[in-house]
Amino acid sequence: MEQIVLKVDGMSCNHCKAAVEKTLKETSGVRKAVVDLGAGVVTVHYEPGQVARDGLVQAIVNAGYEVKQ
Repeated sequence: MEQIVLKVDGMSCNHCKAAVEKTLKETSGVRKAVVDLGAGVVTVHYEPGQVARDGLVQAIVNAGYEVKQ
């Protein structure tokens, strides 16, 4: 299992936090996703053989948020 921290733009409330965590947890290969609203980041624990960074980013984008590089 690996961990990645992604900077996510547009999260401002607990609904945003829940939406990002939910969409990531529903992504194949993701074991855990935790949003830190204050820092504007999400920490994702995932299986690299099942999902890559691009897949994580796409899930966040599909939920309506933007990932900063």
